[in-house]
Amino acid sequence: MAVALEDLKFTLQEVLDTFKSCLSEHKDVFLEHYVAGWRGLVRFMNCLGSVFSFISKDAVNKIQILVNHLNGENGAHYVTIQSMVKYELDSQLVDLTKRGSFPESGCRTLLRLHRALRWLELFLERLQTSTEDSNTSVMCSEAYNESLAQHHAWIIRKAAGTAFWALPGRATFFDVMNVGSPEQVMAVLGDTLPLISEVYQVTEDLYAQNNILELP
Repeated sequence: MAVALEDLKFTLQEVLDTFKSCLSEHKDVFLEHYVAGWRGLVRFMNCLGSVFSFISKDAVNKIQILVNHLNGENGAHYVTIQSMVKYELDSQLVDLTKRGSFPESGCRTLLRLHRALRWLELFLERLQTSTEDSNTSVMCSEAYNESLAQHHAWIIRKAAGTAFWALPGRATFFDVMNVGSPEQVMAVLGDTLPLISEVYQVTEDLYAQNNILELP
């Protein structure tokens, strides 16, 4: 049992390491490392209890779909996000205007994680610049309203707003990150956020160039 608990121990350093591995020298995004980064972010959310479960449960589902693509017979086309987008669009494996035959296309699945990544990035940015008396519920709500909220139905937005008020304080978030003192947390966040931001922006630009930012 002790080993299992240790396996579940989250550290922000693992997110830093995986997102550091995400980009090739040509700015291609390796899907395997992107998925690994998301696994770390899910563990982070789960360490905070059930508050983020409406997002983390969906993320786990999306991660598994992408892993299935990576391990499938066409896995060679899913090495990078760029190769995935090209393959699926060239092969007409994406529902472009309405839900249809490909609800689990890699493009659609990753788009949902991409949107959630923006929310987490904005929230972690606020945490990094916060003070001891900053309100985590307000920071999280602001980040959500600037990102994910516009893609969620009213009832989900309502539930999210209520859930965020149950968030623990700033000190609990820093403890969960498991990298040391508040100063050390700030330093690791300072290293991690630019990496997440770059991966997000490369993906955003790729999707924009291919007109697939609004897949149903």
